Amino acid sequence: MESAGTLERGLSVLRVLAADPRRRMAAGDLVRATGLARSTVDRVLATFAHLGYVGLDDRNVRLAPRLMELGEAYLACGGLRDVLSPQAGRLAEDLDESVSLAVRDGDAVRFIGQFTRRRTMSVAFRVGDLLPADRCAAGLALLGPPATWAEDDQLIEPGLVAVAVPVRDRDGEPVCAVSVVSHTSRHTAAGLREHALPRLLETVAEMESALARRASGPGHDAAVARRDAAPESRQAAAAEDLSRAAKKELGAGYLQSLARGLAVMVALGTPGGATMADAARATGQPRATVRRAIQTLERLGYVAADGTLRFVLLPKVLELGYAHLSGRAFRAVVQPHLADLVARVHESASVAVLSGDDIVYLARVPTERIMSVDITVGTRFPAYATSMGRVLLASLPEERLDGITPRPLSRHTITSTADLKAAVRQAAADGYALVDQELEEGVRSLAVPIRDRAGRVVAAVNVATHVSRATPADLVRDVLPALREAAARMEADLAYVHGPAWNGALPEAARLGR
Repeated sequence: MESAGTLERGLSVLRVLAADPRRRMAAGDLVRATGLARSTVDRVLATFAHLGYVGLDDRNVRLAPRLMELGEAYLACGGLRDVLSPQAGRLAEDLDESVSLAVRDGDAVRFIGQFTRRRTMSVAFRVGDLLPADRCAAGLALLGPPATWAEDDQLIEPGLVAVAVPVRDRDGEPVCAVSVVSHTSRHTAAGLREHALPRLLETVAEMESALARRASGPGHDAAVARRDAAPESRQAAAAEDLSRAAKKELGAGYLQSLARGLAVMVALGTPGGATMADAARATGQPRATVRRAIQTLERLGYVAADGTLRFVLLPKVLELGYAHLSGRAFRAVVQPHLADLVARVHESASVAVLSGDDIVYLARVPTERIMSVDITVGTRFPAYATSMGRVLLASLPEERLDGITPRPLSRHTITSTADLKAAVRQAAADGYALVDQELEEGVRSLAVPIRDRAGRVVAAVNVATHVSRATPADLVRDVLPALREAAARMEADLAYVHGPAWNGALPEAARLGR
């Protein structure tokens, strides 16, 4: 039987990967960094790969977006991000300055929310980043002498200034700090304080009221009632232990206790934490197994008892790759899936978003052929004449097409608004669009939508080929299944990367692709 030590060893591998995520690391590098046996590292990586937490490319290991579910579990457990983000976002807009939310993590502070303003000189902090408490305004506000506010006059970095105010719970204890961050090219420290502090204090008062409402409102009472429901009613909803089937399928290469321990961590990601019984029910694991996992996570500083029977996740969970992954661009997320799609169908593939009446290419992987479709990232084409444009237009009200006047780009191009509306309706009904030589003679393409967590279409992915290599029927039969699978994988990763705060706005997606 695998011991809980397997969970500890697995997390040590994750910490090494997360400490320097841009460095290309192979299994041998992880052996040297952790001191673990090569066979152990190989099994840990195989387990992570099965869970979708890492990708293995040419013997190198990369963190994968699904790993963010650990950090998302902490953020959901603490609840501060979800309650305070609306006010923080409004503050950033009102002041036209970047705003951060940070919590205490030992003798340091860790960011749980960032609301940045895009400028040439912009703040590069990410959710999950850790800063020394005595070198930043948020740390001084949370861990320094009690004060109404604190400031950072270029302590953390030359040119960076900030003012922060602690957010307190109903008992008067500081639980979070809100910082307004700027650059000396815009404000001195005193100037930023004068500009931001009055509105910042008003916002913190609103945040404290929101926290008080959450703690005593009907929603909280309902959540408590659900959590404390009778054991017999909760037992019917017990989940299946998915690690059993994986162990049976993969055998000795799969570390079941590692997968189970990580599943427990995710299960604790409910507002206010969870009891051992809750975690056992959510994971389908025996309570003794859950107890060993929680004890290991407590010892490592990822979990704490809250003084009742519940256990809560701690900010240290965010060290497990969250900062690196949360800062990834849209293009970086979809690119590996495009490469896999091209390797599978042996044709060029692209991702684009809608920008006005055009599509803009955000990512592309060409196929290696003497004759191939030559398009680069940033290229714009009229949406009406492209497969990706058709599926993107299909997500909009049909009246949106009234302002588009198709013009002939080839002898096959649709040139009437009525025909365009019919083609877009067909794309909406089919769930894909096939455009045959309308953009350019000889080019045939097939596209499907990419949706956000709310089901809204935010981008499209296509495969393009020369007419000599595939008929329309060939594309639908041979390429469409692979195209849909690639879109589903992109959607799964984007759901983790952008999190619940990502509203799926197309201009934002375009910005992320630059």
